[in-house]
Amino acid sequence: MITEDRVVEILKQCYDPEIPIDLWNLGLIYSINIQEAFDEGKSDINIVMSLTTPGCGMGQFMADDIRNKLEALDEVNQAFVEITFEPPWNPEMMKEEARSKLGFDPKQREEEQSESWE
Repeated sequence: MITEDRVVEILKQCYDPEIPIDLWNLGLIYSINIQEAFDEGKSDINIVMSLTTPGCGMGQFMADDIRNKLEALDEVNQAFVEITFEPPWNPEMMKEEARSKLGFDPKQREEEQSESWE
């Protein structure tokens, strides 16, 4: 069976086309459920994800990208990706890496503010 860490590695290769940050670090992945498939040694994976805005037209593209990359792995039988808006995504859901790249890093903002006053 595939491990959750391996699934996360794949999710880090899937990007929001409008933001140059991967879906995992953006905090768009709400859950990963891995089950043993009928094929011995393979896994079925269910992922629940959100989008940065409900009006985003790229949701199906991102879901298909996740599914295609996971199903390309030998240890995966099928991958299912569900898009939800409950709870609505907000910037606080981002991982530290994404927060830093997008300028939400509190230390970086403090340094920038102190530099701008000098």
